[in-house]
Amino acid sequence: MTSEVEVDAVVLVGGKGTRLRPLTLSAPKPMLPTAGTPYLSHLFSRIREAGIRHVVLGTSYRAEVFEEYFGDGKSIGLDLEYVVEEEPLDTAGAIRNVYDKLRAEHVIVFNGDIISGSDLGEQLRVHRESEADVTLHLQRVPDPSRFGSVPTDETGRVQAFLEKTPNPPTDQINAGCYVFRRPVIEAIPTGRRVSVERETFPQLLEQGAHIHGFIDASYWLDVGTPEAFVRGSADLVRGVAPTSALPGRPGEFLVLDGASVAEDAQLSGGSTIGGGAVVGSGAKIDGSVLFDGAAVSEGAVVENSVLGHGARVGAGAVLRGVVLGDGASVGAGCELLEGARVWPDTVLPDGAIRFSSDA
Repeated sequence: MTSEVEVDAVVLVGGKGTRLRPLTLSAPKPMLPTAGTPYLSHLFSRIREAGIRHVVLGTSYRAEVFEEYFGDGKSIGLDLEYVVEEEPLDTAGAIRNVYDKLRAEHVIVFNGDIISGSDLGEQLRVHRESEADVTLHLQRVPDPSRFGSVPTDETGRVQAFLEKTPNPPTDQINAGCYVFRRPVIEAIPTGRRVSVERETFPQLLEQGAHIHGFIDASYWLDVGTPEAFVRGSADLVRGVAPTSALPGRPGEFLVLDGASVAEDAQLSGGSTIGGGAVVGSGAKIDGSVLFDGAAVSEGAVVENSVLGHGARVGAGAVLRGVVLGDGASVGAGCELLEGARVWPDTVLPDGAIRFSSDA
């Protein structure tokens, strides 16, 4: 546990979430309903449990949405402040941009699109005991070639920041959560784009600063793509990923207040049925997220898909790995498969799209 004077939290939520379009056309990625509540609610629950109270959000795209929903944070036991980024500043630039709001000597920084189960209290303890300038959460992953890797020595000190390579020397990757001493943030240049990975951290190493690695192998997922988003939501619902912000008990599905699900419908795989959503007779919903007001008609199959607010799926339609924007409508008997994205308010007539010839 840490005390509220010692550590501030900064959450970077300025991105446009282009990989999640069309869902992010109407809401910033960290505000998308994830396991029944905005993704940020889950992160805030972890920050609060680590004993941190003061949180600064670095916002940009649709900045007003965050404050409209969370306000000053008192209702969730936090003290929230907001800083709007007028132009893109990259990660380090965004961190420097919130400097004037910081109060504590140490600052823990989160990327606003990671679901993680790492022990924040332990990362802060390691940071203090090692007397590091910066402590990075380093995640061990099965395939580090998809990421830049971060080797450390036997004491945990970071040795280098390596770009993506087919044969990385370590399975440790930068997991997007950093603890800074406040003077290190003050030294970041202002008024321009600055990358932590490509500029700030390598320069600190050159200058002989102590960058430490907090190495962990707990749950970790970047929810930036539709596939990862539905998996992350399902993992939160099933209790695989930790949260105390779930609006219900962990299990195979989560049905929010006001939803209507037919008795013979099948819900599985950590699916979420949003408020006011309707699931018809014999429908199968597996590993999917239905936003508020979505409707799935009788006999339809929805797997690993996201249905935006008020989206509709006709009788007997099949959706696998699909994203429907808000208000989109897929007619009866349609078949949409992996990667299909239907923009908001688009109407696909009955039987309009098929991938197989059994119609």
